[in-house]
Amino acid sequence: MTSLVDYRSNRIVELMDEPDERRGADWLKESLQQAIMLELATLPPYLCGLWSIEDPSQDEAVSTAIREIVFDEMSHLGLAGNLLTTVGGVPRLADEMTVPKYPGPLPGGVRPGLTVSLSGLTKESLDLYSRIEEPDDPIAEARTHTSIGAFYTAILDAFRRHTDLITGARQLVRPMAHHGTGNDLVAITSFGKVEAAIGVIKEQGEGTSASPENPHPGEPGELAHYYVFREIYQGRKLIKTSEDPPRWEFAGDEIPMPRAFPMGTVPPGGWGTAGPSAPDPETRTLLDAVNHSYSEMLRFLEQAWQTDVSATAKALLNKAVGQMFALQNPARSLMQRELPDGSGKTYGPEFRYVDG
Repeated sequence: MTSLVDYRSNRIVELMDEPDERRGADWLKESLQQAIMLELATLPPYLCGLWSIEDPSQDEAVSTAIREIVFDEMSHLGLAGNLLTTVGGVPRLADEMTVPKYPGPLPGGVRPGLTVSLSGLTKESLDLYSRIEEPDDPIAEARTHTSIGAFYTAILDAFRRHTDLITGARQLVRPMAHHGTGNDLVAITSFGKVEAAIGVIKEQGEGTSASPENPHPGEPGELAHYYVFREIYQGRKLIKTSEDPPRWEFAGDEIPMPRAFPMGTVPPGGWGTAGPSAPDPETRTLLDAVNHSYSEMLRFLEQAWQTDVSATAKALLNKAVGQMFALQNPARSLMQRELPDGSGKTYGPEFRYVDG
């Protein structure tokens, strides 16, 4: 795998076309790097939706549900990185070509035709989130195309054929069970650990073929990400309306749409320095603060997976988490600053990678 990985490639599609006999160590390393980029790509849009909720205490149920999904995705990113290092790979996160840009495609050519953008929480953004997480065969709504979960299934199958590649090297470990039973960042030291990690990533996002419920919940009855987003979009809880045959429908209690700051959609290249959306110096400072903290987070994560000293890795991981929390205040401040174009929309974070 080269040191420069372009998120705009169709590499996942190409990797899925490779025959089984060619899915060895190099295939796994490339696939897991793409998986890391996929998990990273979900964080900025979900965070924008979460942080745009005006009063999280008033809309606590929706705010908590999206926050739990964000923590799940952070755990998935960590597990994907551990899966890569256990087979001798080196995660690449701190590179302008590797970090997804918005609006733009998901990495690797998955979900062709889907453009991922950054905006506040709206019906349109909720539909986007659920399309990112969509299973091959949703229980409540039928679809026909292949999912991200299918990509992880192919990765699991390759591990099953090459268990000798699992070394347990350079693993990041962090307890996160307070966000769900499957959310601990654990060392991948055996095929059983591989199977468990991929199961968490797939089932938290998509549910199982038998149920929309998350098998690794923070609270009993918690749904998989796809169904959480569809519930908020539909404005109704998903409930089981028939046992035989089993049927689930959005026919439960009403879910009010939260009041959200009217964050506009971040344009290609960010808000820029000229034109109708050009920010004033104070707004530009806030935008730069988010971009800097985001980039620092990625650099610390990348460095954490490169050291053989566990204490150093833990310290770097803690620094990455600190930068993650540093994003919220400037991001929410941006969402309360009106664009100068008279649209009534507000600014929001760009999540652009910048060199340190």
